[in-house]
This record gives sequence, structure tokens and C-alpha cells, in this order.
Amino acid sequence: MTTNTTAVDVTEVTGLAQRLRDSVGAVIEGKPDAVEMALVVLLAGGHLLIEDVPGVGKTMLARTLARSIDCSVRRIQFTADLLPSDITGVSVFNPQTRGFEFKPGGVFANIVIGDEINRASPKTQSALLEAMEEARVSVDGTTHELPSPFMVFATQNPIEMQGTYPLPEAQRDRFMASISMGYPTRAAELDMLEHHGARNPLDDLRPVTDAAGILAARRQVGEVFVHSALKDYVVSIVSATRTSDSLRLGASPRASLQLLRASRARAAMQGRGYVIPEDVDVLTVPVLAHRVLLSHRAHTSQASTADVLASIVAAIPTPRRT
Repeated sequence: MTTNTTAVDVTEVTGLAQRLRDSVGAVIEGKPDAVEMALVVLLAGGHLLIEDVPGVGKTMLARTLARSIDCSVRRIQFTADLLPSDITGVSVFNPQTRGFEFKPGGVFANIVIGDEINRASPKTQSALLEAMEEARVSVDGTTHELPSPFMVFATQNPIEMQGTYPLPEAQRDRFMASISMGYPTRAAELDMLEHHGARNPLDDLRPVTDAAGILAARRQVGEVFVHSALKDYVVSIVSATRTSDSLRLGASPRASLQLLRASRARAAMQGRGYVIPEDVDVLTVPVLAHRVLLSHRAHTSQASTADVLASIVAAIPTPRRT
């Protein structure tokens, strides 16, 4: 793999990423990896699924990042009685004009926070499929474009299963990455009590960019150079998930595309106009783990999807720069 000499200038993306890190880090204590992954997904043009136990800051992370951007934000609380039309919108008859008018649903915003997405019925969950894939919704035979940029932050609690509906594989595949917040360290929790115990930390947060800034950064990220050897590396990793004895469901071609996009975003955030193998290696688990299913043998041996993916990456030769 030869070193690229025509790498694009990503200074603006790097600076924007640092401003967003500082803004989100002022609220989310001791979770730099989760913040970094959220920014990768944002700048790569994907959607993020945050899975963890209650009270660790899933929704706060989404709200903090949304508050750091001067754009439209909508929060949808997913419940068992939520209807698809609550998300996409509905056509309402107007007696004055004697015609139907479209009333947009909660999905019509630049950033949509779907809280506890697995509490809604599968029919309601599926209302997000077209929106997440094509940034548009179809209601009564009419297609309505969503604002740009468009991103979905969805949270779910994997522990409490009563009254929940697991996301189907097709829905999970729409998310570029899945992360877990985890419990904070003792020091981070003490800092949280010290700084946020008396007031809402979002009250003092101000936007550090706007929708146009995110769109410009995404265009720059799309120009980051990827060597053909690295593209082959991405395909080799994803293909290996489809033949592994430890997995009964491998990653889709969409996973290859999103792993590549996420690698471009990470490279730009770190000040590089080109992707290196480390970008792919670091992102393989968050981008692929929620898309694959363990085989019975892997379940029996108590292996995790992260373990299986790590072994797959380790078995594939890493492209070397010359």
C-alpha cells in the first residue's frame, strides 16, 4: 500500500471535531470513547444506536451533541402506544381549503432522538426504515424529503425486556454504529456530582457549529483518500463474518460501505486526509457488532461478538505502507 500524495486538506473537519469534543465533554464526564464514536457517526453521515442500562447518560449524550449544533432537534419517546404516523406525519383534511394537508411527524428534524426505541411495536419501529436509509418519508403516496443533514440517535435498554420489542436485523443494519456508555469511573462520577449536582449542565451549552457546517464537513470527509488495498481490507473483514463458524449471520454489504465511511471520518478528525489500517481496526467492532449474530457454538463458549470480530481482524493480513 503506497502512501497517498494527494490527500485532501481536512483542517476544517479536525477543528470542528475538536470544538464538538470540548462542547460535549463539558457535559459528558469521563466517556471520551463514546463521544468520539458519536462524532465519527455524525461526520460520516450515519445513525447511532446507544445501548446500555438506565441512567448512564445515553439520552444526555444525544441531547448534548444536538445542543452543540445550531439546527432543528426533535425527541421522540417511544412507547407501546406510539403510532407510525406519530413519527412520519399524517394527512389531515382542511375544511377551509377542502383538501388534505400534510402535518409532519417527529422525524422531520436535523437530529432526531429516539428514546427507548425498543419500547415501540415493530410496526412503529419500521416507520424509521425509509427515513434512515433515504432521508425521506412516504405518506399517502406522496414523498416528503427530510431536512439535511439528518441523523437519528436511538437509545435502548438491553437489560429490561418486559414490554419491549427487540429491533429486527433490518432495523439494526440501518445504524452505522452501536455503542455502550458503561458506568463512569469513580473520579468521573465525583466530577459529575461536583459540576452538575445543582443545575442542568445543558443550560450553559452553546452551539459551536450549525447545519451548514456539518454538511460542509461531511463533504470534506467524503473526499478523504482510501487506497485500494484498504478497500480490499474492509471487504475481507466483512466477508469473513459471513463464513465464520462463530457467526450465524454475517454483516451486509451496507456494513462494508459504512465501515469505509466511518474510517474516512475518523481519519479526518485526527487530521489525516487519508485512511490507515488502524482506522478500520478501531471501528470494526462498533460498526459491525450489532449487525452479526453469534452461532450456537459461540454462545455455548460464552464468546461475545466483539471477541469474534477481534479474532477475524487478527487473522486478516494488515495492508502495509511502502
